[in-house]
Amino acid sequence: METDTAEQRKRRETFREAILNRRMLICVFTGFTSGLPLYVLFQLVPGWLRVEGVGLAEIGFFALVQFPYTWKFLWSPVMDRFTLPFLGHRRGWMIVTQVALLLSMGVMGFIKPDLSLWTVAYLSAAVAFFSASQDIVLDAYRRELLPDVELGLGNSIHVQAYRLSGLVPGALGFILADHFDWHIVFVIIALFMLVGIVMTLVIKEAIAEPTPPRTMRDAVIEPFREFIGRSGLAPALLVLAFLFLYKLGDNMATALQSPFFIDVGFTLTQIGAIAKTAGLIAAIVGGMVGGLVMVKLPINRALWLFGVVQVISILGFALLSKIGANPWMLGVVVAFEYLGVGLGSAALIAFMARTTNPAFAATQLALFTALASVPRVFANAITGVIVEQVGWTNFFLLCTVLAVPGMLLLFKVAPWNEADV
Repeated sequence: METDTAEQRKRRETFREAILNRRMLICVFTGFTSGLPLYVLFQLVPGWLRVEGVGLAEIGFFALVQFPYTWKFLWSPVMDRFTLPFLGHRRGWMIVTQVALLLSMGVMGFIKPDLSLWTVAYLSAAVAFFSASQDIVLDAYRRELLPDVELGLGNSIHVQAYRLSGLVPGALGFILADHFDWHIVFVIIALFMLVGIVMTLVIKEAIAEPTPPRTMRDAVIEPFREFIGRSGLAPALLVLAFLFLYKLGDNMATALQSPFFIDVGFTLTQIGAIAKTAGLIAAIVGGMVGGLVMVKLPINRALWLFGVVQVISILGFALLSKIGANPWMLGVVVAFEYLGVGLGSAALIAFMARTTNPAFAATQLALFTALASVPRVFANAITGVIVEQVGWTNFFLLCTVLAVPGMLLLFKVAPWNEADV
């Protein structure tokens, strides 16, 4: 009988250590608290507005209130440079943004969209600002927390928990809306931010003695200088173009997900219950399978494989638009979307983290994630207009075509046979 070599035993021990540690548990909570406010804007608010009689074009333009996600690198140097007088360098900013999110989401449902749509827009923009600011510090904390060998698994767990949080506003919220007034629904959903608040109070700083930039000039200039100087201007621009295009198609396809389900003919309870079951199962399976795969699979190859899956998941929406209000098909489409798009996001975030210099984590990650969110904000703003012109089926086929350029850029930024560095 063959005996294990020392190298094989060491590899198994490294694998177990990467899975069974406190850092992975923290990634669950960072993912949940990061995703919750985005899905309030992304799923609950559009569904609420549609039920209240707001048109698809107006709902589509509501994506513009998410502009803080695309500009967060402008104020990320402030969060890198300054430490608040409580809880530490990262945790102080965490608690401030999380409390602000709880309050701003909680009061949203007290506004009547038919009487003051602009007030809803302003408050949604405030939620987006606090959410983007929370993402800056959570991304930086996670980059400081995870060693390079755990970036794939940690970010996969973060993303699956991020998407799992969407079941709160996207499933529970709609079920509650069939039984309670909208202001009660928003208060209940907002209270789930307590998960993040408790996490922030319990954890410790990832770096015991952080060394923030000495001046604002250093905080602003050095992250960009280091990124461009690392490999040159042209490769840096290719990376930025890839970050913009990789998830363009699936971001557009899911921009009006809740209004799409409503227009197909599903009830709010069907949307909530089926999305809850299918999404929960897919998120758990995706989190386990994708996370384990990311331990063994190089990030470059994960980008290729998971990218193909997320492109195929877009076609599921096109098929549902032709079939109609079939509950089983809704479950399959939602499950595959949670699985495929979630895995693609995990690979992309792991790529961003690998591309980041830990010394400039907050600002560089803010730049990378901002670029990746641009399609979700600006391109999604016209999705309502596109749907009203071409219909749901042709819209999803267009989204599939728009997903191709990002995949083609993988030949340059993450070749299949090139070793991850």
